[in-house]
Amino acid sequence: MTALAPLPDETLAGRLRWTLHDYRTIVGQEFTHLIRQPANFAWALGFPIVMVLLFVYVFGSAMDVTGQGAGVDYVAYAMPGMFAMTMAFGFMNTAMAVAYAKEKGMVDRIRSMPTASSAVVVGRNISDTIQAAGDLLVLFLIALAIGWRSEGTLWETLGAFALLIWLRFALIWIGVWIGLLVKNVEAAGNLFALAFPFGMVSSVFTPPELMPGWLGAIAAWNPVSATATAIRELFGNPVAAGTSWPEQHALLAAIVWPLVITAIFLPLGVRRFRNLGR
Repeated sequence: MTALAPLPDETLAGRLRWTLHDYRTIVGQEFTHLIRQPANFAWALGFPIVMVLLFVYVFGSAMDVTGQGAGVDYVAYAMPGMFAMTMAFGFMNTAMAVAYAKEKGMVDRIRSMPTASSAVVVGRNISDTIQAAGDLLVLFLIALAIGWRSEGTLWETLGAFALLIWLRFALIWIGVWIGLLVKNVEAAGNLFALAFPFGMVSSVFTPPELMPGWLGAIAAWNPVSATATAIRELFGNPVAAGTSWPEQHALLAAIVWPLVITAIFLPLGVRRFRNLGR
């Protein structure tokens, strides 16, 4: 008996094509939702702008991060940190968006359809990564407006921005997992109190060497610090000297940390999506 040939959509290529179609559908849905609720986009941009005004102009004049006096080159030090912090805090926006979609039944509606089990998780990450690139572009223009400049080559500058997107890409998996884990949007919003120290206890605004010893060690090993230090080096901006391993190998740490985060939280997010309702 001659075996029947598999249907086109049952082949590996067919399954891959439909999986990519599911991803595209989720990404389109997320951007449609963003357009209809622009307040979320405004908040994502407004927060870093406020932080720039607060830390660069209110506290910056008292900061001596280069050893040359308070306020000297602080804009050049702080702006790469602002880039990194904006990418770091974005994962809570992801968590709240996923929690909202789950609370309103949109996730259950997608689960009831013959879609790839990874569609919601991966599609959400793709849409948020694209949005993060837009956030970063706006913040970059603001940085130029207040006098910040990259002293690195074109490729070093592009590499620095690639590291920022790489960090955001990894942290989005944490946001997706949290959004699927919590019960509602309010619970996701309450977790911001835990996320805030993640961005602040780092080298974003202050070198770890200026902190108490135990706190400086935590800040030095923070993934946000690794990215902030690495992009400062690539931008040719002031870098606070440090003796810890991640400070001495910031570029390597900025590549490895997001890889580790992705390896842990991508499977957790997919598994949590599969187990919803159980």
